[in-house]
Amino acid sequence: MKNKSILGLVVTAALMAMGCKTQKGKLEFVHPDSGKRIAYGEEVKLTLNFPSAVVDSVVYSIDGNILETKRDTGSVVFDTKKYGLGDRSLSAKVYAEGKEDIAYSNVMVLPPNAKNYGFEVVNTFPHDDQSFTQGLQYQDGVMYESSGRYEKSQLRKVDLKTGKVLQSIALEDKYFAEGMTIVDDKIVLLTWLEHVALIYDKHNLKQTGAFNYGSSKEGWGLTYDGEKMIKSDGTNRLYFLNAKTGAEESSIAVYDENGAVDNLNELEYIDGKVYANVYQQEVIVIINPVSGAVEGRINLVGMYNENRKPVDNELNGIAYDHKAKRLFVTGKLWSSLFEIKLVER
Repeated sequence: MKNKSILGLVVTAALMAMGCKTQKGKLEFVHPDSGKRIAYGEEVKLTLNFPSAVVDSVVYSIDGNILETKRDTGSVVFDTKKYGLGDRSLSAKVYAEGKEDIAYSNVMVLPPNAKNYGFEVVNTFPHDDQSFTQGLQYQDGVMYESSGRYEKSQLRKVDLKTGKVLQSIALEDKYFAEGMTIVDDKIVLLTWLEHVALIYDKHNLKQTGAFNYGSSKEGWGLTYDGEKMIKSDGTNRLYFLNAKTGAEESSIAVYDENGAVDNLNELEYIDGKVYANVYQQEVIVIINPVSGAVEGRINLVGMYNENRKPVDNELNGIAYDHKAKRLFVTGKLWSSLFEIKLVER
C-alpha cells in the first residue's frame, strides 16, 4: 500500500509538472489568429502567450516597422487605418533573462463590402468595330481613343455621334498602344511591353516626347486626376506618376472585401474616384485612390453580346463627360459605344 501511495504521488507530481509546462507553452500570438481577415479601420488587440510572466521588454512590429515597445505582458493596439489594406506581417520580439525570442503572425486587412451596381443604357452610339480599344477619353465634344495591336496601333479623335474618325496617327509597328489620358494640351499614351509612354500634342497629334516606366513593367491603363497621372500595369496596383516628367512617385494596392483585385486595366478618374475595367470580366470597379479600397462594383454583363468572342473582344474603355455628367463605355472591336446610367442594387 505504501509503495502504491508513493507511486501515486510521483505520478501526480509528474502530471502537475507537465500541466504547468503545457500551460506556459511557447511564445506565440493568441490574438488575432494567423491569417485572420480584419476590417479596415478596426483597432485590433495584439495578444501573446508568454512562456514566463517576467519580461524585460517586448518589441511589437508591423511589416518590420516598430509599433510599440512594452515592459510588461499586456496587449498593444494595432490601428489598421495607419497601415492600410492588404497582408500585414506581425512580429513580437521578447527580451527576458538575457535571452530573446520572437513570435510571428499575419493578418489580411480588407475594406467593407463594395456597393453593387447594375446599369441602364441611356444612348447607343456607333463605334468602329476595327478599333482594338485600349484608352478612351471625352473632352470638349471629342472622343479621344487609342487602339492597340502590333502593326495596327493608332491614336485618334472621333466624333461621338457618328463614330467618324476626325483625325488619327499610326504608331510605329514595334509599339502596342495601350491606355491614354489628356494632360493639359498633351496626350500621354502607354505602350504595352515596350516600357515607354509616348507624348503627343493634343491638337495635331504629333509626337513631342516620351518617357520610360519605373517599377511598373507593363503599360495597361492611364488617367489623370488634375495633379498626377494614375497608371495600371495589369496587377492590383495603381501607380501615381509626375504629370510633367512621368516619374513614378508612389503606388497603392487595390483590395475589395474578398482580397486583392488583380488585372486592373483601362482607367478613368471621375469625381474623386478611379474607375477601372477588370481585364476579361464584364466589371468596372470604383476605387478610392487614397486607400485603394474598392467602394463600388458595376456589373455590365449582357450590355454587348454582338458576335462576342471569348478573347480580344473584352469590355475595355471608360470615358466621362465631366460637364454633362455622362458615362461612356465600349470594348475591343465593339460596333457600339454606350452611354450608361448606374443603378444601385
